[in-house]
Amino acid sequence: MAVQVERKPIIFSPDSKRVLARFFQLGEDRSIKIIRRVLELPKNRQNELLNTILRNFSKRHRSVVSILEKNFRRLTPVIKKMNLGNREITYKERLIIGAYFTMEYSIEAAAFFNPSIIEDIDQSQLRDGEKRVILSFRATGEGHVSSIVFRSGVIDEQLNIHLDEVGRLLEKPKQIKNHQYEKEDFLAKLVALHAPEEEMLRIITNKLTKTFTYEELRRFVREIKEEHTLSLDSETLANQMMWLASSHYEMTYSLDTAISERVIFPLAETEIRGIEDARFVRFQDEKGHITYYATYTAYDGFSILPKLLSTKDFIHFKVQPINGKIANKGAALFPRKINGKYAMLSRVDGENNYISFSDNITNWHEDIILLQEPKEPWEFVQLGNCGSPVETEKGWLVITHSVGPMRMYTLSAALLDLEDPTKIIGRSKQPILSPTTTEREGYVPNVVYSCGQMIHNGHLIIPYAMSDYASSYATVNVEDLLAELLANG
Repeated sequence: MAVQVERKPIIFSPDSKRVLARFFQLGEDRSIKIIRRVLELPKNRQNELLNTILRNFSKRHRSVVSILEKNFRRLTPVIKKMNLGNREITYKERLIIGAYFTMEYSIEAAAFFNPSIIEDIDQSQLRDGEKRVILSFRATGEGHVSSIVFRSGVIDEQLNIHLDEVGRLLEKPKQIKNHQYEKEDFLAKLVALHAPEEEMLRIITNKLTKTFTYEELRRFVREIKEEHTLSLDSETLANQMMWLASSHYEMTYSLDTAISERVIFPLAETEIRGIEDARFVRFQDEKGHITYYATYTAYDGFSILPKLLSTKDFIHFKVQPINGKIANKGAALFPRKINGKYAMLSRVDGENNYISFSDNITNWHEDIILLQEPKEPWEFVQLGNCGSPVETEKGWLVITHSVGPMRMYTLSAALLDLEDPTKIIGRSKQPILSPTTTEREGYVPNVVYSCGQMIHNGHLIIPYAMSDYASSYATVNVEDLLAELLANG
């Protein structure tokens, strides 16, 4: 008998009113023309223009003046080329010029999908049977650029989620490039990305110190280009060194922002075309310390780079690339170590589910192990995980996504042995969630998809996307689901 799944009536929909202020990139010649036009305006016209800008946008952004100032400062190299002589740019002129190089970006205008759910850090002031939760989503706007956004709320005893008020003043973090790079690890990742010419590899190896910072690497790359005549391939590799280094960074949000106002927007060169499908997990180490991790895929328009996001408070985040054999889309970390090692699900070949183990959370060089191949008709095209495994007394519960005829996505489940998760001890004989008539229409038709689940009051809470446009969630009794899986083991 099929396990009973209850769909909840809530819909998490894209909201085009949620906008970020981004730098508006224009070519150097056009930028110079715009700046000169502003500087040639009479003072009274400048005052009128600035008042209009502030009146129209001050309520739409947190400290819009700071944003305009920041974007003006990004024009410093252009302004230096303008030969303004003794002409000083006033404070008001800086703000006006900054406004011409600022644009609003609606982060959720196109889609709000691929959610995950985790237990919040703060579980105070709740009634019995309630739990405070954080939901993450992939938000997509103009140009299909994806970012990570959050919602917070409380799930009650009846499994209903009551969302907190959603903040309107969105904030990007301050980027901090202060990562300390290890030469050996950096070279290994670089070689994996681009097989270098032998002479170029020797030059790089000799130039890099045992450890180095981002700014030191910039100097090393500049010196390599100045000291050597490089082939086109080696010139490309030198540029890729900076591309790779930009994938390590830390970011911090203001303490006075609500979590729904914090947007993890593409910052590094490796992410300029989007951040995809963050799989959040509440990880507990051997000492009982909690860290929230998320694996996600960075995309620059040409290459994908798996990354690991980590935080303890959802205010300060650290980003690192994931290296090794599992480095592909759809990696999902187990919520604790198993037999002293980190464990990760992945889909390295785009078709099957794999598992791997490592002593290091970002370096996965041990052999990957085939875990699950397509077996049922609804999964003949491919299988993949839908987020980190959830620990139960009977085993590791894994929600999987499958692709069948007409590229229809469905959700199923598998149960892995607690001590040896390379062993499947239970498996769905039919999907537990398939797109309904109302769910199958959207940006990508016939798709249901999830990036992470949790257990609450004996039920598995499954947030899921509907055809890559909006999201909802469903619940299923854990005992019933486990019994169904074990019966098919």
